[in-house]
Formats: sequence, structure tokens, C-alpha cells
Amino acid sequence: MKILILGAGKMGTFFCDVLSFKHDVAVFDKDIQRLRFTFNAQRFTTYDEIKEFKPELLINAVTVKYTISAFNEVLPFLPENCILSDIASVKTGLPEFYEKCNHQFVSTHPMFGPTFASLSNLSNENAIIISEGAHLGKVFFKDLYNELHLNIFEYTFKQHDETIAFSLSIPFASTLAFAAVMKHQDAPGTTFKRHMAIAQGLMSEDDYLLQEILFNPYTAGQLKNIQAKLAQLQQIVENKDCNAMKNFLDEVRMNIK
Repeated sequence: MKILILGAGKMGTFFCDVLSFKHDVAVFDKDIQRLRFTFNAQRFTTYDEIKEFKPELLINAVTVKYTISAFNEVLPFLPENCILSDIASVKTGLPEFYEKCNHQFVSTHPMFGPTFASLSNLSNENAIIISEGAHLGKVFFKDLYNELHLNIFEYTFKQHDETIAFSLSIPFASTLAFAAVMKHQDAPGTTFKRHMAIAQGLMSEDDYLLQEILFNPYTAGQLKNIQAKLAQLQQIVENKDCNAMKNFLDEVRMNIK
């Protein structure tokens, strides 16, 4: 299959690496310097090259801030039979775009990234495939994610956003709260160092990505849950209520079983 990847960032390069030995892959990026790490694939910097290539599948791997604008820029140069796909962790605006784009589409979310995941061993990582997508596109990504030993889930766009609000917004918000009150430690303990590593990894992500994940319409409700539990914990600590603390810890242990 002829596959065009938009964006030679971390995930674009990753998809190029895993696909280029079985498919005819080209990577497009306006910044030619970013293409210097691209191997076993064609390197494009102009739209005319895309038009001549005639991709059958386009994987949009640009920064989430530019996902839709990148689609719009390249659409005039794609053949009618080209299936559009994105791997965005934030799907805001994408259902509406796909409805009007006059192309078949498939939307997925590989729920891992180079910051935390070991890309050589993804057996403990997950991927979501959006159920509204085209059958052939979904089959392609199911086969690919199975080869990578990912755990695959199929959700609607709405279910995806609800899941992300829980699985990303809560840990992101909790980590931001930790980092916001953090003070330098001369002799940090193991737990502190682990939290610090998570915070540093999170803050290395794109600001717009963090913003869009936290602006998910379902995030506010999850933040209220965090606030309620923190208020409960604060009251327990202030009252030095041993029984209430035991009940609180038992509840936490049940949640993480």
C-alpha cells in the first residue's frame, strides 16, 4: 500500500519505521531538517510530490493543534480513493471534518508516546479505534496494532472523549497539582523521584496538547471528583481521624485492584 505520513515528529517517525518495510511509505514535512531522521521512505516537502505519489492511505501525525489544518492543506492533492486517518489524542472537531471531507476515514488513538512508553515493547499499551471509521481503514489499523501487540479497543468518538477525560485528564491534573506546589529536595525519596519523573515527562509534551486534553468537555466533572476527594482527605488529616483514614485507604486499594 502507498502510505503518506504527515509530520516527521516522534509519532510520525515511529509509524514510518513500523510501516516502511511492508509498504511504500512517504513522509511529508515542511521542515526539511525534521526529515533527516527518516529512513527507508521517501521524503516530501512539497504538495506536488504528494500529488505525484498518489497515496492510498494518509496518516496525519502532526501536532494536534494543526491536525485539521494539515488535512485541509493536503486535501486538494490527494486522489479520491485515499483513506484519511489521524492518530490524535484529542478528537475535537474531527467528526465534523470527516463528515464533510468527501473521503473515507479511520480515526485511531495509540495511547502511548515516546515520553513514557518503551516503543520496542508495547504489549502493555493500548490503542483505540473509532467505530465510525471505514471498514478497510479499521482493518488496516487492527492488523497493525495486533502486530505491535497492543491491546485494542473500539469506541465511538463520544466514548473516546469520555475515556480520555478519565484516563488522561485525571493523571494530568494530578501531576500538574503536584508540580505546582513542588519544592526542590536535596535528598528526595524514591516516591518523590518517581513523581518528579512523571511531571518532567508530562511537561515535555506540547502545551497545546495538554490544553486540549484538559479542555475536553468531560474533564471538569473529573476535576470536581478530585476536589471532593482532596477535601475529604484534608478533613481526615485535620481531624486526625484514624478510622476515617483507614476507610479512605481501603477505598483507594479497592479502586486500584
